[in-house]
Amino acid sequence: MKLPRRQFLQLPAAAAAFATAHVAMSHVAMSRVAMAQTYPARPVRIISGFPPGGINDTYARLIGGWLSERLGQQFIVENQPGAGGNLAAESVARSAPDGYTLLLTTSADAWNATLYDKLSFNIVRDFAPVATISRGPGVLVVNPSLPAKSVPELIADAKSNPGKITVASAGIGSAPYMYWELFRSMTGVDMVHVPYRGGGPAVVDLLGGQVQVYFGTFASSIEHVRAGRLRALAVTGATRASVLPDIPALAEFLPGYEASIYVGIAAPRDTPAAIVDTLNQAINLALTDSRITQRIAQLGDAPLSLSTSEFAQLVVDETEKWRKVIRTANIRAE
Repeated sequence: MKLPRRQFLQLPAAAAAFATAHVAMSHVAMSRVAMAQTYPARPVRIISGFPPGGINDTYARLIGGWLSERLGQQFIVENQPGAGGNLAAESVARSAPDGYTLLLTTSADAWNATLYDKLSFNIVRDFAPVATISRGPGVLVVNPSLPAKSVPELIADAKSNPGKITVASAGIGSAPYMYWELFRSMTGVDMVHVPYRGGGPAVVDLLGGQVQVYFGTFASSIEHVRAGRLRALAVTGATRASVLPDIPALAEFLPGYEASIYVGIAAPRDTPAAIVDTLNQAINLALTDSRITQRIAQLGDAPLSLSTSEFAQLVVDETEKWRKVIRTANIRAE
C-alpha cells in the first residue's frame, strides 16, 4: 500500500516520539527498581494518629523496632493525634510515595470514611495496603452490681427497663462506641449512652459504678475481669478468645455479630510495589517471631498475616460493613 507523502513523512516523527516515550518509561521503571533495591536508604517515619502510650502507639513502636533491626534503618514513630486519626491519615496521603512515610492504620480509618463527611482523602483509593499486624476483639463487661450475668439476661433487663441502664464509650467514633452501636442495631435495646474523652475515664467510672456497661478493649479490661472488679459477658469477635476461653462470643447469642480492630501499615498510593513487598515480607516475618507474637497476645490480640491484596480486600470489606451500621444509626462524628 502506498502512503500519501504527508503520512509517510510523519512516520519517522511518530516513531521517534514513541521511542522517546518508551525510553522515558524505561528510565522511570529502572529508577523505581533501583529505589526498591536500596530501600531503605534513610530513616523511615511511621505516623500514628493517636497519642503516645496507647495501644496504637505500642503497635507502632513494636513493629518499628522490628523493621529497624531487620532493614538496617531507623523506623521512627511520630504521633499526630487529632480528628480520630484523620490528621495522621491525611498527612500520609499527601506524602511522597517513596516508602519513607508510612501510616499505622486501623479499623478506625475504615469507619471514619463514613463518620466524617468531608475528608480530603479516601482510605481505599489513596493508600497502598502494606501489611497487617494484628486483629483483636473487644469484650462486653459490666459492673458487678448489675444483676445480668449473661448476654440474654442483659438484653432482657434492658428491654424491661428501657433507658435505665447506662453504657459508656470512649467517645463517638471510638471502638467501644462502634461495638455498642452494632449491638444496639442487632438487639433494639434502649440504653443511655455516656461518652467519655477516652477509654481511661470510661473504665474508671465503670469500676466506680457511675456507668454499668462497656464494650472495652482487652488491654483496658482483662486485668479487671481477672480480679473480679468487672464481669465479662462476651467477647465481640466471631469466636471465643484464647485469653478468655470460658467467655462466650456475642455471635453465640447474636448470629452474625462480629466487631474487632485490625492494625496494619499503609503507604501513600503509588508507592513502588517492590518497596511495599519488601515491607510486607518483613512484617509477615515479624509475625513468626515469638517476641512479637507474645507481645501481641499480651495486648489481647492475635497476629494477622495477610498479603497486600488480602489486606486491600479487608479494608474494602470493613469500610462497607461499618458504613451500613453508621448510616442506619445516623451517626456523625462530633
